[in-house]
Amino acid sequence: MKVAGPVALTGATGFLGRHVASELARAGMPVRMLVRHPPDPASWPDPAAWRQRAPELVIGELADAGALERLLAGAGAVVHVAGLVHARDRAAFMRVNRDATAALAAATRRLAGGARLVAVSSLAARAPHLSAYAASKQAGEAALRAAYADAPGQLVVVRPPAIYGPGDRATLPLFRAVRGRFVPVVAAGPIAVVHVADAAAAIARLALGEGEAGCHALADPNPAGYTLDALLAELARAMGTRPRLLRLPRGALLAAGAAASLWARLGGPTPGPTLGLTLGKAREVLHRDWSVAAEELLAARVYRSRIDLA
Repeated sequence: MKVAGPVALTGATGFLGRHVASELARAGMPVRMLVRHPPDPASWPDPAAWRQRAPELVIGELADAGALERLLAGAGAVVHVAGLVHARDRAAFMRVNRDATAALAAATRRLAGGARLVAVSSLAARAPHLSAYAASKQAGEAALRAAYADAPGQLVVVRPPAIYGPGDRATLPLFRAVRGRFVPVVAAGPIAVVHVADAAAAIARLALGEGEAGCHALADPNPAGYTLDALLAELARAMGTRPRLLRLPRGALLAAGAAASLWARLGGPTPGPTLGLTLGKAREVLHRDWSVAAEELLAARVYRSRIDLA
């Protein structure tokens, strides 16, 4: 399905955004991207798709009203991927994941009123009490629904679980960990995951008008999720290693997360992709259930994930 006008994309240079841009290009769609700096085409998952249909670049950021106007004017669809996964404090999360999302939604209604808005949230929005990140994602969803209260049929919210795949720096520490003799592990509930290629393909389908409006979760072919033991076993198999699991009490992870959060508040480095442990992240890891129920999952007739964990 084609949409009338280019697909406006935020977060296009991020881990997921690069894959979404490539999916849209492969579908033959013109893409208009909001970027802080012109990206290197060689860094794209599919440089050939870039060369075949180079995207239109809008230099700016979400807080720049002029850049938003250039991005959204005449757009046939809008895909909002930009967001903070790591930040120093709750206020920083809210500025981007709630306030900037609200500004984008208002601008979309004004400048591209007939366009479908596909906004990427997170499965963490189901449990806002766990962390500042989760709370900001739920607040962003609330802002979107308020902006589209009179046009709910034009809004799609996507809730991915943990996303992994080429270009994912967040998973690198786990790959490194399974190279050692021992891997610390805590008891946690099932964790759904999705490969970035599948997540991007599903988001692109929704942007092209397929599927129903509303809120849809994503998952790989096992939406019931995996234990941490199973995740680490697959990582070790991929790396050709056989580490022993070192069982830690849940309190140890919470204590480490609390210490990391305190250090950040005292002026230490902001938690990032490879230094991401905070008290909130520890609570997220220890949450009792990150599985995806059938009623939450994006309908298979729109897109069915093809890549399993192995």
